[in-house]
Amino acid sequence: MHRPVDRGIFRNMQQRLGTLFGSIAAALLVSISPSGVSAESYWQCVPFARLMSGIQIFGDAHTWWQQAAGRYQTGFTPKAGAVLCFKPTGRMRLGHVAVVSQVLTDRIIQITHANWSIIEGARGHVEQNVTVIDVSPAGDWSEVKVWYDPSRDLGGTTYPTFGFIYQDAAASKFAVAQNVAVSMAQNAANQVVSAVRPGASPLQMLGQVADSTDRIAALIASSTGQGAPEKH
Repeated sequence: MHRPVDRGIFRNMQQRLGTLFGSIAAALLVSISPSGVSAESYWQCVPFARLMSGIQIFGDAHTWWQQAAGRYQTGFTPKAGAVLCFKPTGRMRLGHVAVVSQVLTDRIIQITHANWSIIEGARGHVEQNVTVIDVSPAGDWSEVKVWYDPSRDLGGTTYPTFGFIYQDAAASKFAVAQNVAVSMAQNAANQVVSAVRPGASPLQMLGQVADSTDRIAALIASSTGQGAPEKH
């Protein structure tokens, strides 16, 4: 005897599968394009954060915090996979959402987000593992500064935030499966990149990694009072 299918569960599975396939497409775009996204694609922060976190909230970024109430846990401590919600401001009236890639210290994290920096004269780009520093007096992540690509440094603006929305068990499991799929997509895309751009030598790639590491190390030293960041 067959049990009746719960249509709500079925719709949820369809939604998550759609999110997974979208994430694979996002990974391909991020990997193939040198600036982080193809020139023909324009990513808004909301759909990208939803794709990468598995947190199923819809609507403008500034509504996520209120929508999360009763559905997801929220708080003021960064965790990998959580979504950092920015409050709306005069220059950013719809707010912003970004996914925490990793926690470096209690005051420094890296995020992956979309439609923040102007890159090659345009918005809508995806930026991976960029630095965010908590500059709030209470150390509660209510005010942050965010890496801004055109200046190759933290931007001069301080942004107010609501806090972090954490993944639930379903979103967390989904994100694990998603990350495996994304990794596979990135590996495939990297093979395409190698074929298309054979001039990029291993030494050049190592140099780029070292340069990025040096910049982040300088930011950490500056934020902890160990010295000012070098200007390049």
